[in-house]
Amino acid sequence: MTVGQAKRTSAVNGDAWIKSLITLIDTLTALVAEENAELAKGLPASRLKQVDEKNKLAEIFERTVAECAAGTTSLTVRDRILREQLLERILRLRAAMDENLVRLRAAIEASNRRIEAVMQAIREQIAAVSPYGASGRVAAARTVSSGTSRSA
Repeated sequence: MTVGQAKRTSAVNGDAWIKSLITLIDTLTALVAEENAELAKGLPASRLKQVDEKNKLAEIFERTVAECAAGTTSLTVRDRILREQLLERILRLRAAMDENLVRLRAAIEASNRRIEAVMQAIREQIAAVSPYGASGRVAAARTVSSGTSRSA
């Protein structure tokens, strides 16, 4: 194999790797967009079916980014169109992830409000039947009416 052939083979393999990276980014972006749509409907984050798959793909993507940052993997793309596609996909993913972060925070806040409302209702229910007052002492005896009915 000549040097020129080796460079072409490397470029083809590099292009294939970049195309697989674009496919990964597209899949991840679609999952995040689907999750965002579910969150927009008000579903709690814990009930989303995309979470596991999103986390798996995000981990692969993060590993790839880390390899590129460490210099063990090169993201050099000679084909201008392919490079533009990759950059466009990265920007789309970033926008979807930014929206996802906002929606997840809102879902967490909504869940916290629901939990607090339930806890408040429980506290009120306990206070209504507790023999102790706020100070921890036995509360004044409550008047209870009991009627008796005598029928002969």
